[in-house]
Amino acid sequence: MASIQLEASDRLETMRLVVDAELEALIENEVENGAGQVAELCGSMLLAGGKRLRPLLILLAYEIAGGLDEDEIMPLALAFELIHTATLVHDDINDEASHRRGIETIHTRVGIPKAVIAGDWLFVQGFGLGGRYEEHIVRIMAQCCADIATSEFDQLDHVLNLATSPEDYLSIVRGKTAGPFSAGCHAAGLVAGLSEEKALALKRFGMELGIAFQLVDDLLDLRGDERMGKPRGADVLEGKMTLPLIHALTLSHGAERIRLAEIIEDFSDENFDELMYLLTRSDSMNYAKILVQTHLERAISELSHFEESEAKQHMLRIAEYVMNREM
Repeated sequence: MASIQLEASDRLETMRLVVDAELEALIENEVENGAGQVAELCGSMLLAGGKRLRPLLILLAYEIAGGLDEDEIMPLALAFELIHTATLVHDDINDEASHRRGIETIHTRVGIPKAVIAGDWLFVQGFGLGGRYEEHIVRIMAQCCADIATSEFDQLDHVLNLATSPEDYLSIVRGKTAGPFSAGCHAAGLVAGLSEEKALALKRFGMELGIAFQLVDDLLDLRGDERMGKPRGADVLEGKMTLPLIHALTLSHGAERIRLAEIIEDFSDENFDELMYLLTRSDSMNYAKILVQTHLERAISELSHFEESEAKQHMLRIAEYVMNREM
């Protein structure tokens, strides 16, 4: 996987290419069946790149659970990637983002009304694939999507809310970012035939990994990373209360706290260096980094429930990647 910096011959890269090919075939089929512009627009976003961590983890969770038939689990893996892309299309509208994965966002190209419909189309396609499974799997998917929506509402309510607590932040992350990791791994284990009790270990793995993933995104946003396809401080500019900001507001006092609040409420790139100085003073970046490691250690501990296997080693490598992308 190029983005995970693995060798081109590595099995993870092969799996990613298979997922990409399946997604491309799905879009081509929909275009041929008359879906027209909506399929083409959605395809341009879906196929513009991305790490494919969600489908890869689903495929690996299925395998670590004893699943043997990739064709049995692939629709679920694709479903979660389609749903994830749908949330990105809608997020870009809310955030007024002009680019995603190096290309213009859909709403920038064709307007908000069509972009809303495009996101809906991706959701429908995802559920069309996920709906092939037994009811308890579909219920996991449905609850995951409901939690995403609830967390999106909560995040909008906390825009520029300086009273946002770490608990508020984690609640949003659990529903919006970590929830799909968790639900996908949980459902994959059940599809493979695991008992509910053992499948819950995969669910917990996905949740902890997803929290760490979001914390790293928070750090990369503040440090600036061209791989994210957005300028440094984009989350601050959008008024998102990420954990480093919340931590700094909690620990800062007096004039420094007042100044930090002013910067957050009226942020511009010219204030970036001062913001970073204040975050350094409160040790907030290191605090977030320690939490990344803590959540990754919890994720890795959940894999101890499973015997050694190639799939387990690849899941550990993905956990290592989550840490290293921040380093």
